[in-house]
Amino acid sequence: MCGIVAYIGPKQAYPIIIEGLKRLEYRGYDSAGISLVNGDLHTYKKKGKVLDLENEAKGKDISGTLGLGHTRWATHGEPNDVNAHPHNSGNHRLSLVHNGIIENYATLKAALIDLGHEFISDTDTEVLIHLIEEYQDRDDLSLEEAVRKALKKAVGAYAIVVADKNDPNKLVGARKSSPLVLGIGDQEYFLASDASPIIKYTNKVIYLNDEEMVTVNRDGSYTVKTIDNEIQNPEVKELDLKLEALEKGGYDHFMLKEIYQQKETIWESMRGRINAKDGWVVVGGMSQYINRMVNAKRIIIAACGTSWHAGMIGEYLFEELARIPTEVEYASEFRYRNPIIYNDDVVVALSQSGETADTLAALGMAKDKGALLYGIVNVVGSSIARITHCGSYTHAGPEIGVASTKAFTSQLVVLTLMALDLGHRRGTISEGYYRQLLTALELIPKKVEKVLELNEQIRFIAGEIRNAQNALYLGRGYNFPVALEGALKLKEISYIHAEGYPAAEMKHGPIALIDMYMPVVVIATNMSAYEKIVSNIQEVKARKGMVIAIVTEGDTAIKEIADYTIEIPETEEPLTPLLSVIPLQLLAYHIAVMRGCDVDQPRNLAKSVTVE
Repeated sequence: MCGIVAYIGPKQAYPIIIEGLKRLEYRGYDSAGISLVNGDLHTYKKKGKVLDLENEAKGKDISGTLGLGHTRWATHGEPNDVNAHPHNSGNHRLSLVHNGIIENYATLKAALIDLGHEFISDTDTEVLIHLIEEYQDRDDLSLEEAVRKALKKAVGAYAIVVADKNDPNKLVGARKSSPLVLGIGDQEYFLASDASPIIKYTNKVIYLNDEEMVTVNRDGSYTVKTIDNEIQNPEVKELDLKLEALEKGGYDHFMLKEIYQQKETIWESMRGRINAKDGWVVVGGMSQYINRMVNAKRIIIAACGTSWHAGMIGEYLFEELARIPTEVEYASEFRYRNPIIYNDDVVVALSQSGETADTLAALGMAKDKGALLYGIVNVVGSSIARITHCGSYTHAGPEIGVASTKAFTSQLVVLTLMALDLGHRRGTISEGYYRQLLTALELIPKKVEKVLELNEQIRFIAGEIRNAQNALYLGRGYNFPVALEGALKLKEISYIHAEGYPAAEMKHGPIALIDMYMPVVVIATNMSAYEKIVSNIQEVKARKGMVIAIVTEGDTAIKEIADYTIEIPETEEPLTPLLSVIPLQLLAYHIAVMRGCDVDQPRNLAKSVTVE
């Protein structure tokens, strides 16, 4: 997994590519590299961040108006200078950057070694550039024809850009199961993994489809073909993205900015889709297939990571409000276990990026079996948005922090609106309760503002538990998935081992771990099981555990027994995750900062998991 950015045009390529790599660094940051063509081919690579690459290139020849760059998240080969991209051909004529995995690289490598090729890295990517070199030299092919022929032999996923120092007036890009975007400027072109490096220069883009290649030329022309050599006429789209959305905006970290943005992004996710006064919900993506969705026998939600936690809450919403049986699946497991899928099922895919490899594969399998596919994604033009029959954008704006925050709550809003609409149409929710929930949902952004006012209190609590080695998160009902999400956030960015559990399950194992050194975070806002949650807290205290409780404003009973309480505004129980998760995001953030962790780019993680 990685970030790719490439440029051809009248400007110097190096500053454009370096700036683009910094914007893409959230996608991978084990190492970075750049190749520049200026009569010769100059390649600079370095383990670490883009800043390390800049230092490596200081004082060296960085001229040239054509170049390609890469930030890496290691798949084949450990993170080091040699395995960093770009990778060059044996004759030092070609340079390639690659996102994805070439699954048959070992077979191809063995054949190329027999032909005299020598390899210096452990990567599958180096095999691909040598394969392109072999076809180009052996058959005297143009760059694009050699790339096309090589990709016909490659098995796996890829987004690639290739440059040839002997043909400095063109770049060739291609994609399969990994995103690649073409930015069209004024006599200049940009190729990138997403729009973030492009928006400063142009808002006109083409999203390449699977098994498509693009050749861009210095004379201002471009051609898009399939790898079977069929010419395509793709639609040029205009990006609705502002450059300031990609900046920290005065916050210390993107994650903190994105936590605070939730008072706006939650509203953006419901804007135009809800009117409590007039009593309606309209989720535009459902309209074309509304009869099929209303009559669905089952909803299957496929997701990974934080999106899977949102899907679990979605299960509770669909079953309680719409009375439709719902299953939540890890997409990575779902795709491999030969699941039973019927043509009257609705498969809902949740993904911030819209590019999650396992979720895409699960959708392809469900599509083959006749299910209706519904995508909930944040990125316009993403692969999931294109493979699904219908869907909804969350409108959360770019999420740069690797640990997802605002994307999670935006997904919850869309799932809530869908469940309300389906429940109302199916008659499984009373008119009174339906309107009650609509009114409560419209009030959530203001209540989020109140939760964010607790930041300093939460920072103090973080200081009290910053040195913990383990933590336990407990919740019931709608807040059990929130406990899972809170534990995940702590693990992701502070590297403290944490587990989320249903509160009632504590006695079936985790209670053995509780002592005075184990902080236990309890989400205790559920009025439907309040006494049972109080009982769980007492069980923890009896074993000297430290309790941090998320409670509803005005709660006094839990305040008397918990070590720390964080009071959030009251709302309807199905909506409590939209509020209860925010203190957990802030708690993880402050603990990570206090422990000196890289909050926005935690070790070993990448934002968009585009490989298996």
